[in-house]
Amino acid sequence: MSQAELTAHDRILADRARYVSAGVSTPRLVVAAAEGARVVDVDGRAFVDFAGGIGCQNTGHRFAPVVDAIHEQADRYLHQCFMVGVYEPYVAVCRRLAELSPCAGAEQKSVLVNSGAEAVENAVKIARAATGRPAVVVFDNAFHGRTLLTMTMTSKVKPYKAGFGPFAPEVYRAPAPYPYRGISSADAIAGLERLLTSDVDPATVACAVLEPVQGEGGFVPMPPDFPARLRELCDRHGILWVDDEVQSGVGRTGRVWAVEHYDGAVPDLLVSGKSLGGGLPLAAVTGRAELLDAVPTGGLGGTFGGNPLSCAAAAAVLDAVADEGFLAGARRLGETMRARLDALAGRYAWIGEVRGLGPMLALELEEQRPERAQAVVSAAFDRGLLLLACGLYGNAIRLLAPLTIAEDELDEGLGLLEEALAAAD
Repeated sequence: MSQAELTAHDRILADRARYVSAGVSTPRLVVAAAEGARVVDVDGRAFVDFAGGIGCQNTGHRFAPVVDAIHEQADRYLHQCFMVGVYEPYVAVCRRLAELSPCAGAEQKSVLVNSGAEAVENAVKIARAATGRPAVVVFDNAFHGRTLLTMTMTSKVKPYKAGFGPFAPEVYRAPAPYPYRGISSADAIAGLERLLTSDVDPATVACAVLEPVQGEGGFVPMPPDFPARLRELCDRHGILWVDDEVQSGVGRTGRVWAVEHYDGAVPDLLVSGKSLGGGLPLAAVTGRAELLDAVPTGGLGGTFGGNPLSCAAAAAVLDAVADEGFLAGARRLGETMRARLDALAGRYAWIGEVRGLGPMLALELEEQRPERAQAVVSAAFDRGLLLLACGLYGNAIRLLAPLTIAEDELDEGLGLLEEALAAAD
């Protein structure tokens, strides 16, 4: 078949195969347009979106305040580089992050970067500069990124680490709570204390990095007592606690930050990203001023970090998700979704657990193999629903519906999920 005879879908995928690295995982979907909770492919087929660009669309595709802010900023100037010329959108986002910060300390500052992985790396740099210590503690089932350091910190070999060693030094892994698989908070704390006895001197640990809801690890929320117990242990040893909210933040759990669900849990540094930019690349590290200022001038930054368009979008996103009415709607969405998922789990013995915080929810399948989860994802796609699998074994199905999704679209999407589960039974 000639290039002219191919459909737009097939032509683009053929060009993708020819010109794009095979190392990038891509699906069958070829996008032409997106709005709210829907994505339209190049053949005109519409999908309900429960993937959100892997958690980057909490406010939905083309959220009107974001689009308006981007247009307004584009008419003024584009890239400047904050290290060449200071501009207000960057400062405005840092001010808003300070106002919304769950971190310890009255005075809060931020640094803006391009991606979640870059933000995690900078959080480690800040912690090392502030403490004078080299070591980093991370947890089982963690995902922190794909750069050398964050890949080392990530707890999944394939596809993230296989063949990419040697890895960064001074990264130590402790057990994470996983009640469904029999690991309690007490077990995790005991494992962390053992790590600090057997593998690394706590006096050399700069920070412990934890996702309050582990994203790629399977949407595993920390038990109610664990963050506070981690906080106490960190305080005992002078270790900083970095709260990685790249996926769980920006309203995803019905609070601005997922850590706000946990009493007595006050991090030293907060890492945000994904939905922060409303669809544009932006991430941040936020924390008390003395920590952010511990880095010598010039030690933080990057050419495109805090791009003006991304900052304009983020200011609109933060204003939206900080609104109590918006967050209340997100919590109601979570309640509706949880009830429907619980009902579905009651019908299929191979659905082991429904879990999450608010509308950040997942189904973990009983068998620790990816085949059935992938069958559900594929069947959902065939019916017009975009889903993603996750988990160490790829056996969890995560739901990332926009927090702005209409009631009828949510009902449609959950109905398609029900059909996909039945097809995989």
